Amino acid sequence: MFYRFTRVFILFMLVANLSHFGCQADETFRGTELPELPFVDIKLTDQNGNGFTLSEHKDDVTLMFFGFTYCPDVCPLTLSTWKKVASSLGEKAENVNFLYITVDPERDTPEQLKSHLANFSDKIIGLSGTEENLRSVYSGFGVYRERVEIAESAAGYLMNHTASMFLLDKTGVWRLKHSNDALPEDIVHDIKLLLQSRLPDIP
Repeated sequence: MFYRFTRVFILFMLVANLSHFGCQADETFRGTELPELPFVDIKLTDQNGNGFTLSEHKDDVTLMFFGFTYCPDVCPLTLSTWKKVASSLGEKAENVNFLYITVDPERDTPEQLKSHLANFSDKIIGLSGTEENLRSVYSGFGVYRERVEIAESAAGYLMNHTASMFLLDKTGVWRLKHSNDALPEDIVHDIKLLLQSRLPDIP
């Protein structure tokens, strides 16, 4: 009887420990965590011609990408991923800013962004602005961009640019980075963890 009790107790403890580790793993971010970074406010114009200021969206998590509407590959694939992310989040998507910031302000007017983003999700906010305003955002997030002339292309030129996705916490501070080919479920997982976080307000 004692032997059977001991075996049952050991099995119980093994299951409990495995469950504990499973819960712990589920609380781990799947994107690349970053060191503590200073808050960078974003003040640009959305696809409807309205001003957007990040510091006015406290308590929202922000998923951000720098791209352009004439992009032939990475950018539309990223937007397709975001469509799946927004769908998977359901009502929680209301507390997420999906910010698509142009690296090609010469062509990406609010009207162009609006037309392009309508193909993906109405949750996505397309942002453009003057070169000066955009440059401060690029600098704040270490974004690389370079115009490349393509003579044989109807577009005339393309933009080489940073292709990572950025996740900002509810204070607007950049916390995580995901590669452009990240799985939607991994992004959703990290967004949910950031939504659950209790963090101080933006000063």
